[in-house]
Amino acid sequence: MLHFSFAEPLLHTPTDEQAHAADVFRAGHHLVLQAGAGTGKTSTLGLLAASTRRRGRYLAFNKSIAQDAAARFPSTVLCKTAHATAFAAVGHRYVRRLNSPRQPAWKTGQALGITRPVRIGAHEISPRALSHTVLRTVTRYCHSADRTLAPHHVPRLRGLDTPGDHAQLANIVMRFAAKAWADLHNPDQGVVRFEHDHYLKMWALTGPTIEADFLFLDEAQDTNPVLEKVFTAQHDHAQLVMVGDSAQAIYGWRGARDVMTGFDATPLTLTRSFRFGPQIAQEANRWLTLADAPIRLTGTETIPTEVGNLTRPDAVLCRTNIGAMAKVMRLLTAGHRVALTRGGQQLAALALAARDLKDGRRTTHPELVLFPSWGELQDYAAHDPAGRDLQPFVDLVDTHGPDAILTAVDQLTSEDDADVTVTTAHTAKGREWTTVKIADDFPPPKDSDQHDEQGRPIPEPVNDTDTRLAYVAVTRARHHLDLGGLSWINTYSTD
Repeated sequence: MLHFSFAEPLLHTPTDEQAHAADVFRAGHHLVLQAGAGTGKTSTLGLLAASTRRRGRYLAFNKSIAQDAAARFPSTVLCKTAHATAFAAVGHRYVRRLNSPRQPAWKTGQALGITRPVRIGAHEISPRALSHTVLRTVTRYCHSADRTLAPHHVPRLRGLDTPGDHAQLANIVMRFAAKAWADLHNPDQGVVRFEHDHYLKMWALTGPTIEADFLFLDEAQDTNPVLEKVFTAQHDHAQLVMVGDSAQAIYGWRGARDVMTGFDATPLTLTRSFRFGPQIAQEANRWLTLADAPIRLTGTETIPTEVGNLTRPDAVLCRTNIGAMAKVMRLLTAGHRVALTRGGQQLAALALAARDLKDGRRTTHPELVLFPSWGELQDYAAHDPAGRDLQPFVDLVDTHGPDAILTAVDQLTSEDDADVTVTTAHTAKGREWTTVKIADDFPPPKDSDQHDEQGRPIPEPVNDTDTRLAYVAVTRARHHLDLGGLSWINTYSTD
């Protein structure tokens, strides 16, 4: 029989899964804990920490999550972000540079020696575009586990689609990226703005030892390779516990990857959700099935939940920032007070880029930097397969105009004062609302060339990224979920 003491009491009696996790943890095994949406992963880690007298460390990527954990865990566990840990070891030497003023990328590039345009194929790459690419290359290197800068860290630019063109770009960029990385190592002065990810990478390159008897890594499914390498390197002297939800691995586009599935440890699960009842758990399980996830959820019977139409949801979840902006504009036109969780600055930047292109000026926006005019961007979005994701943005600008989008961003209000909160599913991760509606920009899979016995086209498999994003979206509601743009799942076979 396990007995626990806590800094603050659990909100419920530990489930069998939670108690079993504590038993396995006390036996000293490395653990991979797959924790579904709303299954109480933080309170479970609190159980584990309180079941031993050993001293531990808790690592999270987000400062607010680390602070929340610190309030729940016993004093034997030090809760910090990875960046705070790296700052204490290395980053404090660069405080003077961390406080330096922001400046445009082109000025940084100029100081690095980027002063002339370069031509690659049919495209002329301006010094501004080259400067952006150099700085993005350094960022991608910092997110990686690689010891040295390499050509594969150079991001691809729209329009330079052939291997030869990209190789030529990488050859140019690498010279300046190496110069930028060397510049960042001067603790007193330099031309490149010093960011928190820079000292995290420097710390990782030292092969640090984290002094603790056990280590918790939260949100492990979204860990950057740089932190994964540091964490797994501690396995000889510390007990390692990864916790997260592989089905919520939705940040691959920014360098994160699901490290849970490949980690050699005892696999355990948390499957009872304390966020919602069985009806929403059933919706979540449809997407978990499509994702071939290692868990299925069980809802809490005592939580009243409903799946059906909503006319006034607390939150509307969209697939993309462009979809969110389109929804914001419709709601503002209808007279609602609207909040947009983050994303406003990104949309304003895109609108300003569109205005430049429509006025005949080039833009420095990294997504649109190679387009000399709005017309060329329209053609690219309409006819080039690589540009399909830009079509909603082009449609939004063509319908409303850049100035109307900028005006809408200015009209946004805080969540406390809003009638409705609009957010992307990415931004909604980790959050919850009483009532949630899914926006209409989650497209169903396209029809394949195959047909069923009745002659109807068989849809293609659902994209894995879209499956995980949909799972995140439908699990944000506590009491009422409107499937909205994901209603096509009702006629999609999961067999």
